[in-house]
Amino acid sequence: MASAPGGGPPADASAAGPVDARPGGRDLARTTFTVLALGGLLAASFWIARPFLGPLVWAAMVVVATWPLLLRLQGWLWGRRGLAVAVMTLLLFLLFVLPLVGAIVTIVDNADRLADWARLAASWRPPEQLPEVLRTLPLVGPALEGAWAQLRALGLSELLPKVSPYAGNLTRWFVAEVGGIGVLLLQFLLTVVIAAVMYAHGDEAARLARRIGSRLAGTRGAGVVQLAGDAIRGVALGVGVTAIVQSLLSGAGLALAGVPFAGLLTALVFMLCIAQVGPVPVLVPAALWAFWNGDTGWGIFLLALTAVVATLDNVLRPVLIRMGADLPLLLIFAGVIGGLFAFGLVGIFVGPVVLAVAWTLLEAWLADGEAAAQRQPPPDWRD
Repeated sequence: MASAPGGGPPADASAAGPVDARPGGRDLARTTFTVLALGGLLAASFWIARPFLGPLVWAAMVVVATWPLLLRLQGWLWGRRGLAVAVMTLLLFLLFVLPLVGAIVTIVDNADRLADWARLAASWRPPEQLPEVLRTLPLVGPALEGAWAQLRALGLSELLPKVSPYAGNLTRWFVAEVGGIGVLLLQFLLTVVIAAVMYAHGDEAARLARRIGSRLAGTRGAGVVQLAGDAIRGVALGVGVTAIVQSLLSGAGLALAGVPFAGLLTALVFMLCIAQVGPVPVLVPAALWAFWNGDTGWGIFLLALTAVVATLDNVLRPVLIRMGADLPLLLIFAGVIGGLFAFGLVGIFVGPVVLAVAWTLLEAWLADGEAAAQRQPPPDWRD
């Protein structure tokens, strides 16, 4: 039996436990069970937190988007974070929860009325000619008359009954997606509560996010975390503020023109603007309704308002997005639309963040390849 170095007693090989005979080998069974245990722990954590994931994601998006406002408000309130959190929570409830809940509640409460309108549209038949007030409009009258003739030639009378049932299906789908009003209110209130907690402890959460990013990818990981926050802030400014401005202008115009159910139509405008559809599907029919009832002045006013409000998408939104994130606008818009279809309403924020992070990592990877190529010595032409 071999003795230990220095003349001590012989080492017991069995005391160290089983040894993997392979060079550089590891205990495969222990590694496998460790991975399975961690996977089970993560799955169980996700299952427990699943009812709170929706409000948690919404609260995180709102807090990240409004964090600079919180810091500015804290400076105005003598550096008191508690007062700033209380004010921000109240503002969040008044400016975020009440308008959104009001819009959805208005649409849900009028779901039957929307279905009735769809049935009326199915039985309506367009006349042979436009009303005289439309045909005699300066500049646009002949164009409207020609467009009407083309629509009738394309089969407008047969198209409307086929399309109108989809309006009722769309309304029923929206009501099904929204669910019960009580559950919706609970979700939004929970979002406000989680946002208040995040406002109070946002610094610790930001440091934790940076530590996770740094642990995953070093300094570049911390930069990706910062980029994700900038993308959320830019999309919130661009999409949210633009939708609010468009819906307020549209609602004021509809109310001034005396259009029926102006509140309901304003709620529809807000939801369409959030979904990146725009206010045109609501304002143009309202203008046609005004013309049809002989209110030529209000009809022209609504058409002009449509042009102004629809143009805000191309003027105000890019400026606001650039204030938050210096990213290609095409990338942001693709993330907004794709995220909306993939994840629902919260995908408006999640989609741009995912694309922004992927785009940044791709640029960094290409830059690393170019830097490595530049560090290599040029090949000798004699070789």
